Amino acid sequence: MEKFVFFGGKGGVGKTTMSAAYAVKCADAGLDTLIVSTDPAHSTSDVFDQRFGDEPEAVDGRTGLWAMEIDPDEEVEHHLMETKRALGDQVSAAMVNEIDRQIEMAHQTPGAYEAALFDRFVDVMRSSGDFDRVVFDTSPTGGTLRLLGLPDFLEGWIDRLTRKRERSIDLFEKAAIGNNEPRRVMDGDPILARLRERKEFFEYAGETLREHAAFFLVVNPDELSVRETRRAAEGLADRGLAVRGLAVNRLTPSPDDDENGRGARYLRDRVETERAHLRTLREEFDQPVVAEIETRIEEVKGDFLTEVAAELDIDTAAPATPEDGRT
Repeated sequence: MEKFVFFGGKGGVGKTTMSAAYAVKCADAGLDTLIVSTDPAHSTSDVFDQRFGDEPEAVDGRTGLWAMEIDPDEEVEHHLMETKRALGDQVSAAMVNEIDRQIEMAHQTPGAYEAALFDRFVDVMRSSGDFDRVVFDTSPTGGTLRLLGLPDFLEGWIDRLTRKRERSIDLFEKAAIGNNEPRRVMDGDPILARLRERKEFFEYAGETLREHAAFFLVVNPDELSVRETRRAAEGLADRGLAVRGLAVNRLTPSPDDDENGRGARYLRDRVETERAHLRTLREEFDQPVVAEIETRIEEVKGDFLTEVAAELDIDTAAPATPEDGRT
């Protein structure tokens, strides 16, 4: 199993339960494991009955398990300030206010949330050397797909910006008169340096997601969830990110054979409908079903979390070499 494991899916299907259970399974197998929530709901704290912040914290009562919750709003604000600082260093004082205004407008547009969050979780991956396994409880499917599609899009965009910057510098140098030195030289240009730094960042992200990450989709046994899962699997495949398996959550338990009341009849009809959707997942999807989790009466936490972990048919073995993603 790769070092980085992602659980995605439609909102409300139980991604936090599955990711937390798998993290517990990895920790119980002896792996130093970090679970990272990028979901604004921050349900990870509720699952473990413990408040987590922006840095890894040991989970109480769970040896080898750490957790962190990334606050999307704080990340957008941090991204805004970092962008202002980086660009403010490259322009004249007279332009700083206008640059700040443009950046603030840009951070209010669609995609700013994903860009800021993407930077943070790539930072988490790059600084995860102390952990054998990092489990991501991602946001609902649509946002996750946009997030995971950023490397390919932004690498091409940065390449175009770099070529334009190099052309601009070349023209400026050719226009220099007499002994006047050009204001910028190619080798020392800070904007080019920043663009190249960002390109390396996205190259790392793209390679890591393709080579050292595994993706699982959580699905409920209903038509809308099955359709969403099909689209998500196709969307990930289009980005070269294969889905390793499907975790089916919230299956209705069957009533006992001797129960014939109204509630029992309702449950049997519901179970029959859910089993039809389960057959669809088994027969029409390329990905295997790696879990069939029945609905619990109480919230899945504590001992229930350990029970669900045991029902996940997902490998926990750590990568064997640094080349496999342990660095």
